[in-house]
Order: sequence, then structure tokens, then C-alpha cells
Amino acid sequence: MSAAHTDDNPAKLAEQHIRPNTGDGPVMLQVSDLHMAYGAIRALHGVDLTVRQGQIVTLIGCNGAGKSTTLRSISGMCKPQRGKITLEGREILGLPSHAMVRLGMAHSPEGRGIFANLTVEENLELGAFARRDKSGIAADRERALTLFPRVRERMKQMAGTLSGGEQQMLAMARALMARPRLLLLDEPSLGLAPQIVQTIFKIIREINAAGTTVLLVEQNAHMALNIAHFGYVLEVGRIVMARPAKELAASDEVRKAYLGGH
Repeated sequence: MSAAHTDDNPAKLAEQHIRPNTGDGPVMLQVSDLHMAYGAIRALHGVDLTVRQGQIVTLIGCNGAGKSTTLRSISGMCKPQRGKITLEGREILGLPSHAMVRLGMAHSPEGRGIFANLTVEENLELGAFARRDKSGIAADRERALTLFPRVRERMKQMAGTLSGGEQQMLAMARALMARPRLLLLDEPSLGLAPQIVQTIFKIIREINAAGTTVLLVEQNAHMALNIAHFGYVLEVGRIVMARPAKELAASDEVRKAYLGGH
């Protein structure tokens, strides 16, 4: 996408394609100049992004663009080379994942990461590992099961026996058990039937409407931009576009590259 503009003035190009996320809410998550490498392979090259309280912010891009690496760096699953990450004004770069959970962030990873040899109920209990408020845990469990009735129906089953869609619902329900203020979702629609994808995105909207801020990584750009407030496009480890989601969805470049020309 960016190759077609190599003769343009870089500052002018940035002004056209990359705008600050100036939504109404206070900044919840700020990522600045994030660099990450796997050995000699540089995965992220100075990623900057902002998530404001109450938003759904989506990060779209092709396979290998660095989307999952960005989320893993934010949630403490991997350690960036340099950069700055703040959660509600607190520096969190380098903290382990369990510390992020206690600070109000939960991550539903690509591949779901469920414990196949435990029951659905036991998986949910693990989502609340950092909490001691029994009444609050019970309330959030009921909320999660109301959002995901299929999970309620499978409570005594081994998690590994669930269908792909049911496993994704379980992964999201488990993340909600931490009562996060910020929920990171990595490819929640991956490999799912279209009807299940519609259900998953409807629930993401409901989660956000109930007060949880969402940072969504998703290859289904059409669905992601349809529910998001703001979007970033990542190419080979760099943010190349940043605009309100409706503007990205209307962009000819984004439509051609990620929306199948719709």
C-alpha cells in the first residue's frame, strides 16, 4: 500500500494517512516507539498507538505484519527491545503477564490458549486467579455465562472437546473473569464459520457497551472496522495508516488491500 506513494513528501503522507486518536475518553493505553525482534528478525519498527477509555480500537494487517507481536508485547508475553507502554498513565513495559492482569488488562490470545485437559468450569476459574472477591467473581461468572450461553451449556465438559467457536467463546469468557478494564483480543474470528463470527463480533460490541475498552487484532478487516471506533493499519512492523474506523473502511487503499475491493 505504501509503495505506491514513494515519491510523495513523507511528512505530507503521514499527515494524510496517520491521524492521532483524539476520541472523547481519557487515554487508557499508550504505546510509543515500540521495537521488537525475534533473533535477527525485526518484527516491530517503532509502533505508536493510542487506545482511549470506552473505545474499540482495531489493528488490521496481513499475516506477518506484527499484529500479534504488538499485543504480546503490550500484555507482557514477550519483551520488546525498546519503547514505552503506559496503562492508565502507569509505565508497564517489562512487567510480567500476571502483573498486567492485576492492573486491569486481560489478553485472549491467538489460538485461544485454553487448557484442553481441564473442564470449561475450571478454565473459567483460572481466569479469576488474581482475584479474592468471591461475590464479585460470582457476578462476573454469571455475566460471562449470560454473554456466552453456549459456554454455560458446556461447563462440565473437557475444554478440549469443544468446537472451535465454543473454544473461542470460552477464551473470551475466561478473559472477562479477570474483570479487565482493557481487553486485548487476538484474531477472535480465526477459523470460525461465518455465523459464529457474527455472534463473536456482536458479543464484542456488548462487552464494550458494558464498559470494557477493547484492543482488537483481526484479519477480518471488514468486521473489525464495522465495530471499531478507531483503526490502525500495520505493514511489516510499522503503522502506515491511522484514522477513525469509518474513514479507514471508506478508504480506497484499505478496501483494495484488506476488504477485497468492496
